[in-house]
Amino acid sequence: MNTRSNRRRIAALGIALAAVLPLAACAGSGTPDTGSSDGGGAGAGGTDPETFTVMTANENPVLEEQLTALSEGACKAENEALPLEHQKVAQADTVQKVTLLASQGALPTHTIAGTALIRPDGDLNAAGLVGDLKAALEGSGAWDNVLPAAASTVEQVYGGMYSMPYQYNVEGIFYNKEIFADNGIEEPQTWDDLLDASATLQDAGITPMTEAGAAGWPLTRIMGMYIFRNVGPDAMAAVRDGDAKLTEPEYVAGAQALADYAEAGYFGEGFSTRDGDTSSNMFLTGKAAMTYDGSWLLSAINDPERNQIGGENVGFMPFPEVDGGKGSIDQYAANAGAPMIINAEQFGPKVVDWVSCIAENYGQQALQDAGVISGFKVNGDVTDISANTAEIQERIADIDQTVLWFEALMDSKSNSLASTNATLLTTGQMTAEDYMSQLQASIDANG
Repeated sequence: MNTRSNRRRIAALGIALAAVLPLAACAGSGTPDTGSSDGGGAGAGGTDPETFTVMTANENPVLEEQLTALSEGACKAENEALPLEHQKVAQADTVQKVTLLASQGALPTHTIAGTALIRPDGDLNAAGLVGDLKAALEGSGAWDNVLPAAASTVEQVYGGMYSMPYQYNVEGIFYNKEIFADNGIEEPQTWDDLLDASATLQDAGITPMTEAGAAGWPLTRIMGMYIFRNVGPDAMAAVRDGDAKLTEPEYVAGAQALADYAEAGYFGEGFSTRDGDTSSNMFLTGKAAMTYDGSWLLSAINDPERNQIGGENVGFMPFPEVDGGKGSIDQYAANAGAPMIINAEQFGPKVVDWVSCIAENYGQQALQDAGVISGFKVNGDVTDISANTAEIQERIADIDQTVLWFEALMDSKSNSLASTNATLLTTGQMTAEDYMSQLQASIDANG
C-alpha cells in the first residue's frame, strides 16, 4: 500500500465535509457487502502502532469508560502489549478532524468517522484507510462474537463490515400490556390487526398510538416499515439504485396507510406538534397504548420516575406484516450508532488481538456495567439489569436480518423533505401521491 500517495490523494480531494454522522437515524448505504476486502476496505495486514489510540466523541463517554474497563480487566494482556490511549473530538467536528488527521498520516488506530467517508466509494475507504473487520475477526476466530443482526445492519449502512457495533438499537412497537389485556387485544400480527386494535382502543377512550409528530421522522418510520413489509427488505435500496420509484403504487400505499391512520385519529389530538418527551410520557403514564420507537427508549422505561405504568406492563413487538407483502415480521429496523473504524495502516497483529478481545468481551462488559446493548454477543452472566433490557438483548440475539429505515439511503435534502412533508401528509394537507412525487423528484435531483 502506497500510504504517502494515499495521503496526498486525501489532501487533494479534500474529504467531503457534507458527510454526516448517524444519530438515532444514521444514513445508510444499501446492498450489503460480503465483508471481504474486495469491497474496498483492507483487512488486517497493517503495521502495529506504539499505542492503541482510540478517538471517540465527547458526547459518548460510555465507550471510553468501557474500553478502559476492558483494558484493566478482560483485555489486560492486550493492553500490556499495546497500551490503550484515548483522544476525544466533538461529534459535530468529527469529519473535519478526521479529514485533517488522515491528510497528515496521523489517523488514530481506532476512530469515530463520517458515514460517507468509510463506504467503499468514500475517500477514506478508497484510500485504503478503512480496515475490514470481518476479515480480521474471521482470521482470529472471533467473528462469531458479532451478532448476525449487527453484521446485517453495519453492512447495509456502510457497504461492508467497517464499524464496530458498540451501540445497537432495534425499533418496534412498545405497548401497554395491561391496556391490551383489559381490552382483549393480542399482539397484532398484521397491519389490519393493528387497525382493528387501534379502533378498539379509540372506542375505549384511549389514544391508540403516540408519536412525536413534531420531529417528523417517527411518522416516516411507520410509513417506511409499511413499505418494507409490503415491497420487501430491499425496497429502499431499489429506489436508491433507480430500479424502483416512490411513485409506484406499492410505495404510495405506505404513505396512504400512514395518512389513513392519522386521519382516523389514532395518533390522538395534537400529534403533529408533539415532541419526543411528551410522546414518551404519554406512553409511560398510560395515556397511550402504543408507541413506535427504538430500544433507546429503555432508559426512560427503566427510570421509575418516568415510567408510571411499571416495567412489567411494557411489551415490545415487531412492526406487523402487510397482507400479501414480501417483507417479514422478523425483519426489524435497526441502527448501529456512530461508525468506529480501524485504521487499516495500523491493523497489525496486536491491533487484531485488541479488536478480537473487544468483540469477545464488550457485550457483557457494557451491558453489566452501563446497561448498554451492543451488537456483540454477551459471553457471561449479566446481573441486575431490568427485564425489559434483557428481553430486548435476547430478541436482538435471535435476529438474522434487519432493514434500515425510510430515509436511510437518501441524500440530506431528501431526508429533510421526507420529515417536513410528513406533517402535511398526516394532517391532510398533502395527498400520498403528492408526498411521494415531491420526494422522488428530490431524490432524482440530489441523489
